[in-house]
Amino acid sequence: MKKVFVIAALLAALPVFAGNRNIDITRTGAKAGLDRDNAPSIQKAIDMVSIAGGGTVTVPPGEFLTGPIELKSGVELHLDMGARLVGVADTAAYAKAHMTVKGKRSKFSSLIYAQGQENIAVTGLGTIDGQGGDPAFRIKKDPGGRPMLILMRDCKNVVIKDIRLENSAHWVQFYPNCEGLRVSGIKVRSHCNYNNDGIDIDSKDVVVTGCIFDCEDDAICLKSLSGDFCENVTITNCIAASNCNAIKLGTSSAYGFRNVNISNITVRGASEDNIRHWSTKVKGVTKPITVISGIAIETVDGGICENINVSNISMVDVQTPIFIRLARREEATFPCGSYMRGITISGVTAVSESFMSSSITGVPGMYPENIYLSDIDITSPGGGTEDMISIPVPEAETKYPENRCLGQTLPASGLYIRHAKNVYLSNVRFHFRAPDARPLIITDDCTDIVQN
Repeated sequence: MKKVFVIAALLAALPVFAGNRNIDITRTGAKAGLDRDNAPSIQKAIDMVSIAGGGTVTVPPGEFLTGPIELKSGVELHLDMGARLVGVADTAAYAKAHMTVKGKRSKFSSLIYAQGQENIAVTGLGTIDGQGGDPAFRIKKDPGGRPMLILMRDCKNVVIKDIRLENSAHWVQFYPNCEGLRVSGIKVRSHCNYNNDGIDIDSKDVVVTGCIFDCEDDAICLKSLSGDFCENVTITNCIAASNCNAIKLGTSSAYGFRNVNISNITVRGASEDNIRHWSTKVKGVTKPITVISGIAIETVDGGICENINVSNISMVDVQTPIFIRLARREEATFPCGSYMRGITISGVTAVSESFMSSSITGVPGMYPENIYLSDIDITSPGGGTEDMISIPVPEAETKYPENRCLGQTLPASGLYIRHAKNVYLSNVRFHFRAPDARPLIITDDCTDIVQN
């Protein structure tokens, strides 16, 4: 079943800033330059505007070094063109930005953060730079010690508009348990550290439109780890460039995803690759910079995934165009167990660069169902051999769900389906740049696979 959202109606519900006060941060003591922490001056301006009933705090042109800043209700933080907020490269400075969640200190911190606020915004044609590649943030095994650029938790009516976000030490931006999130026209570029996701969303009533994501890790990522569903989400007219997954639901899926509409996305390899180097690590990857999966829909951590519609996607430089995975890495959250149903993917044109073809897989006893693929056109490198057909495909029930968890080759050259029910294929076409000995489609332990 398809769920259609009217973007115009959703965009109409933008924050209303009751106050009209406007304070330039230089009026509260901020000074351009990278030799002093301007956070106290910027925070003073935010607090003054919030107390006065709302308005705008403006960052004028120039570079301003700052530690973490807490955004307050009714405040729009606006960066003029030529303005640049630069995060301090000191993990200790971000200690105060760790929020308390359910009585415990969150491991996440951020340069700009808010919790329990409403009618807040970060806007303008300026730049926020986290200096995430600084040696202070080279903490691979401790992502909690690396701050994000923006973290809004438990907030209502949040707008992120036109801003440029660069060089995060961790995820670029994360929105857990928010309601009414509007992200538009932003440009993200972050390749300086591990876990550089472009945007992570775990919220309700969300519109993301007209954005460009160019990042080391997943570009557009939906999660469900904050204690509720990630639902009523529309993402459209964006560019997603990544060294990992371009469009991803998961991995964290404790509650799950409902009513998600993703359309008109251009997917390509990232502009640089400083960490992954897939062609040197994975057999058969044919380009030096590739996306792992163009579309990855994953429910492996106990939740539910239903009513997902992905359409009009153009992708190149991908290892696996479509990766749909239901498994049991974590225990089911609900008494009925985990399930995945009502997934529609249509209007996809893809050029892939590996032996890891598209796949729809569950595990014994857990079957994705009611999966619809239509108007799909995939060009692959070919070169598959007869011996690849007989290579066992691991169940990998509890493994991290990337395309490689099923092996670096699959027995089908176009689409591998296992442990699935009610899969409908309409006008699904495969092309190869070189001969491929593998069958186009292989099914295993499936019921009601319909092709036309």
